[in-house]
Amino acid sequence: MRTPSRELFRDAVFPASDASVFSGLSTPLAQFRGDITWRRPQEICAAPQLFADTPQEGQVKQGLLGDCWFLCACAALSRNCRLLYQVFPADQPCWLDAEYRGAFTCRIWRFGQWAEVTVDDRLPCLAGRLCFSRCHKEDVFWLPLLEKAYAKVYGSYEHLWAGQVAEALVDLTGGLAERWSLKEHPEPPEPRTCQRLLGLQDRCPISCSVFSPRAGTRELGEFHAFIVSSLRELQDLAGQSLLLLRIHNPWGRRCWQGPWREGGEGWSRVTPAEACSLLGQLQAGEFWVEETEFLREFDEVTVGFPLSESGHLQSLCSGQELCHTQQLPGAWVRGQSAGGCRNHSGFPSNPKFWLRVSEPSEVYVALLQQPGLRTAGEDSMSTVQGAGSTQQAVGLHIWKVEKQRISLPRVLSAPPVAGTVCHAYDREVHLRCELSPGYYLAVPSTFLKDVPGRFLLRVFSTGRVTLSAIKLAPQSQDYSAEVPAGDWETVQLPGSWQRGVSAGGSRNFASYPSNPCFPLLLPGPAPRCVRISLRQHCGGGPCHPIGFHVFQIPEDTKDPGQAPQPLQEPVLSCVPHCPAPEVSRLCHLAAGAYRVVPSTYLPDTEGSFTLLIATRTDRCSSPGRTPRPSIHSRELLGQPLTEASFLAVMKKGP
Repeated sequence: MRTPSRELFRDAVFPASDASVFSGLSTPLAQFRGDITWRRPQEICAAPQLFADTPQEGQVKQGLLGDCWFLCACAALSRNCRLLYQVFPADQPCWLDAEYRGAFTCRIWRFGQWAEVTVDDRLPCLAGRLCFSRCHKEDVFWLPLLEKAYAKVYGSYEHLWAGQVAEALVDLTGGLAERWSLKEHPEPPEPRTCQRLLGLQDRCPISCSVFSPRAGTRELGEFHAFIVSSLRELQDLAGQSLLLLRIHNPWGRRCWQGPWREGGEGWSRVTPAEACSLLGQLQAGEFWVEETEFLREFDEVTVGFPLSESGHLQSLCSGQELCHTQQLPGAWVRGQSAGGCRNHSGFPSNPKFWLRVSEPSEVYVALLQQPGLRTAGEDSMSTVQGAGSTQQAVGLHIWKVEKQRISLPRVLSAPPVAGTVCHAYDREVHLRCELSPGYYLAVPSTFLKDVPGRFLLRVFSTGRVTLSAIKLAPQSQDYSAEVPAGDWETVQLPGSWQRGVSAGGSRNFASYPSNPCFPLLLPGPAPRCVRISLRQHCGGGPCHPIGFHVFQIPEDTKDPGQAPQPLQEPVLSCVPHCPAPEVSRLCHLAAGAYRVVPSTYLPDTEGSFTLLIATRTDRCSSPGRTPRPSIHSRELLGQPLTEASFLAVMKKGP
């Protein structure tokens, strides 16, 4: 027993006061200002203990704080002692030990490394009881102590009011987590989401969330996260396959009035023995729900990557051990390396990394923003971020390259081998790809240009990989090169972008085919050296972001003047769209028929331009003959399509 006169630790950095609870008084916690008292565990119960004797006793339970997202991640720890003791070391002096000093240390993964966070054990209470998180058995204190350490990292308890389960899972495991939408564009589509969860339940922590409950299910709460305790596949009395999910509400009370509630009509579909067995498995706050109900009532699933016995991540897709890891920090610097997404001309200035793959590998590449404090009341579980968000929309793209012969403009104008679907307001985004041996160029970016920030690039792979940061010489926005000597034939073609007629914008938009289209015929048989320049007439005013694509006309095309199809890939591109008076590309094109399509970045941007196409002629190849004209000056307009949403800009580069 400790000496009663020994002074116990008091954390001056995170004191037992309202300053550690409240930040902006913009959450429902504000009503308890001045009412919260602080007590040590031995002042709350007669025999406090750090860990529970059984999983049921250690089950997490939410209090007045809206941190269900964090508690769902803590539930994963309660079921895995190895993970729990990694975050909360078990060899710390407790209340009956002579070495007890009133302090506990937790380990939380932050920005690439494990950080030790020490707090005193004075916990917030109302009427003598814990007012925030607690275990099912209230004399078990690992959970409220870990919650206090996490609140210290975030700056206050109120800063934990809302968040993403995926973020908490990463902070408590150092691994990765995926979010699957159950509504729009569900991932992964095959196999079915619930069937895949069935195979992952014994290896992965699984959570589900409700953003806005449907009518009649308000008891689920709004922007609330749940724990998927287990899944059970069985046959009903009619011989049909039936998949049930056991859901745990961190509130710790009954909240489901569906057909599989206790006494509900759903149980008539199975034998009484099965119904009794399944109902007997329910703990406080748990309920069963059928697969179809689950997909209808819940909006999102979060799955944490499993960890092998050796401590390595395992792939969610193949189950293989990702035993080779690399990580490097980086930064977007305003005016230098914060180039924005692929829609911006500054994209090539973004930080760049070499990824060397030594053998065929399954690779996960993750981009993690440096964590920052949330604004109190900010709801980061929502799919729409508020103006006070400290996280930027970020994305990641990867190109395969020949390291010794890289041309950055040419590489970045080609489609990447892998890329995020959009720039997302998530703290971390990641890619999964099957990569062959060789060098790859990885470019992390923010959606907006000149947005500063720090990030960590992480790589997890089944095979040997090497990650290194690279610096390239600044690239000129004029993509022209030194013009080879020889005779050149130049044609100047005037044109214009007219609102609603020929101002189709970039390839992000369905109206792209309505842009001006100029046929280009290159006689054979040898490839021709061509310089294409697009000069806009700014008239002394600001320049629009402009660029162009060159499409080859298939031989079987009946109408050479037909506009390029929306999914047709260009053979040459001058992108990203650049707000300059002139953009240019020098290239070699094989003999054949082409279309040159100049465009502004946004649709309905009016302006006039001149397209200059210069071809080097080889007059010695046809002595005594007049060279065949290589350019037709007739301007062609495609048919406008249904205008796309501006969100398309975030889903695909030009």
